[in-house]
Amino acid sequence: MCEDNQTKVSEIHLLGVQGLGNFKLLFFTALLLFYIAIVTGNLLIILLVSTNNNLKIPMFIFLQHLAFADALLATCVIPMMAEIIIRTKGKISVVGCITQMYFYFIFGFVQCFLLAVMSYDRYVAICNPLHYILIMNRRICFLMGYGCWVTTWSLSSSEFILIIQFQFCGPSDIDYFFCDFGPVMQLSTSDTSIVQWLDFTYSVLVLFCALTFIIGTYIYIFMIILKISSSTARKKSFSTCSAHLISVGAYYGSLITIYVTPSSEMSPNVNKYSSLLYTVVTPLMNPVIYSLRNQEIRQALHKKLRKIALR
Repeated sequence: MCEDNQTKVSEIHLLGVQGLGNFKLLFFTALLLFYIAIVTGNLLIILLVSTNNNLKIPMFIFLQHLAFADALLATCVIPMMAEIIIRTKGKISVVGCITQMYFYFIFGFVQCFLLAVMSYDRYVAICNPLHYILIMNRRICFLMGYGCWVTTWSLSSSEFILIIQFQFCGPSDIDYFFCDFGPVMQLSTSDTSIVQWLDFTYSVLVLFCALTFIIGTYIYIFMIILKISSSTARKKSFSTCSAHLISVGAYYGSLITIYVTPSSEMSPNVNKYSSLLYTVVTPLMNPVIYSLRNQEIRQALHKKLRKIALR
């Protein structure tokens, strides 16, 4: 309960970026174009994998899950960003703010598991190709893909059951684009130490363990590739991993920039703009990376465009 001299907060005000002035419309337009590109690119990957039999293999099925998470992550955050930019300040209910933060966590952290699963898929394809179809069968792909979502949902739900009980009294302003964990915890007048410790534990377990698994997997993959005598075969093996490695670098690079760098060393505005790297740039990169680096995706896209043109 709030104290007598405090008022219970029902709405949270998001300050976004102040002082854009004449650049407000330019910033809004750029953000809108990025959002359209993100949704279009990721939905296109989902459509291509769903309708093309040649793409219904484990690597592309997991890519479909990744595209779905990217599109939902962008939709969860970017429309509110755009509204705040136009109106200079945005407002959202406390329940709505916590709900946005909840889904932001799910759509963001599920990518850790998906990228780890994709690295395992590449490991089996390169290091054990004769048994690839047997190991990565339809049932295993289903369990691994949806298991990533269920695991992330379970971890996030256990944390947010506690957060929804927090009290918010007094100040109601957040100097941010959206409801992220750190700013919301600073605004709460409840004891947040347990939740912050839980969040730190989950983050270390999910991020660190997934990254360690990916690094270990690729060390073994590279050791196997270097033993291949044919330079053409080595080049082909490296190329099958390149798109995934770029995705891993973009994802973890943005997370490290935002959440690992001490907040004391970053100004509030720098921290806000760094969040754009994760919520806008990274979801846009995956469709671009896989469309440019993967021949099967390009062929399926060209085939689909030809069919549309002949109608």
